[in-house]
Amino acid sequence: MRPTRLLPLIVACALFIENMDSTVISTSLPAIARDLGTEPIALKLALTTYLLSLAVFIPISGWVADRFGARRTFASAIFVFLLGSVACAASGSLGTLVAARFLQGMGGAMMVPVGRLVLLRTVPKSQLVQALSWLTIPALVGPVVGPPLGGFITTYFDWRWIFLINLPMGALGIALGLRYIPTLREPTKALDWRGFLLSGLGLATAMFGFSTLGRHLMPTWIALSALVVGIALLGGYVLHARRSAAPLLDLGLFRLATYRSGILGGSLFRIGIGAVPFLLPLMLQLGFGLSPLQSGLLTFASAAGSMFMKTMAARIIKRFGFRRVLLANAFVASAMLATYGLFRPSTPHIVVLAVLLVSGCFRSLQFTGLNAISYAEVDSARMGQASSMAAMVQQLSLSLGVAIGGYLLEAGGWLWHRADTDVHNFYIAFAAVALVSASSAWMMWKLPRDAGAEMAGRAKPGGEIAEPKPAQLPAT
Repeated sequence: MRPTRLLPLIVACALFIENMDSTVISTSLPAIARDLGTEPIALKLALTTYLLSLAVFIPISGWVADRFGARRTFASAIFVFLLGSVACAASGSLGTLVAARFLQGMGGAMMVPVGRLVLLRTVPKSQLVQALSWLTIPALVGPVVGPPLGGFITTYFDWRWIFLINLPMGALGIALGLRYIPTLREPTKALDWRGFLLSGLGLATAMFGFSTLGRHLMPTWIALSALVVGIALLGGYVLHARRSAAPLLDLGLFRLATYRSGILGGSLFRIGIGAVPFLLPLMLQLGFGLSPLQSGLLTFASAAGSMFMKTMAARIIKRFGFRRVLLANAFVASAMLATYGLFRPSTPHIVVLAVLLVSGCFRSLQFTGLNAISYAEVDSARMGQASSMAAMVQQLSLSLGVAIGGYLLEAGGWLWHRADTDVHNFYIAFAAVALVSASSAWMMWKLPRDAGAEMAGRAKPGGEIAEPKPAQLPAT
């Protein structure tokens, strides 16, 4: 098989198990909570911990691959992910599940970025688009298949199998990776260890404190102390980055208007969207009384809508430009998110499916635009730094979305003296996270009118806005 197909399909093994794992667990949260003897809201820690682990370790994935070789790093990363999967399946308490999810995240942070790096370094540029198209197949299929599969396994078998289904595909990825992926060991500069420790410990400690505030897992004073210490460490990183000649994360990138809007505005949008995989399955199962399978057969519609929008997003952006699309679509996608709070137990399932499908379309359009505009002004020398920081902030914002979604349910229960998972609390939570997503429009409004015109195929040689013409836009 040609390298343009073989290597992407090997990397796709890693991408598939990562996407599958992140979607199947959401459908199984109520069942996991019952089995572990904890409250469903407490399981937000299992989701946020995984995302946080990705955020912490993604920035050093490129350095690790260059230091130890892409082949060894890729295979070892899949092994660590599978080890974390087995630990998740064997978990008997919330604490052990959270620790296992962090281990999974360590592997996930290395295997997909390193695999993508292999493609960028080995596949000729003339064949790169074709190679990346093979890679995106599992990224699209996983979220569609995951919820129904997770619901089926949880309903008719045991939730622990949702983690063990990773093993055959992961083992195949290791075997093929060790045989076909080149070593690609490159000379490395000294890693900014001080920056890594300050940023990594700061993020982990701050998010741990923020996620455990309340009555879950840790006493309040410990959670508050962790939050304060984490914020202090992150402040220390900011000071360090200003003085360092080669910081781990280049904060100077935020001086670029398009990068600043794409990352910071995108973070606000993702916080609202990040709450959905946590809130929606809980509402459908605990609020509406659906089984995990019924829930999964509904929630997959958003991913199906995202797949459909992939065929249209680039043309829409070329027709209207980044600023107009991102500004208007921030409101539309957020409004669609708010409509989730209008669902009732009596709402026909076909209506729920239709709303989730359309919502997935607008969400995908926004992600495509955000992911593209972020790099409009980034030169090639800083592209690696920009990509690492963007990936880190994306995972962090999704993690914040899950944590905030949990707190909104708790706040509703406290204010109106009812159970945290009372169905009425979900209605309020969806309205609140939709407002957070809609607030991203402020950053989109601040974009220059011609932002990303060249990338969208709308710029003439003299810099004027032209009629749309074919252009390549980065995939979501």
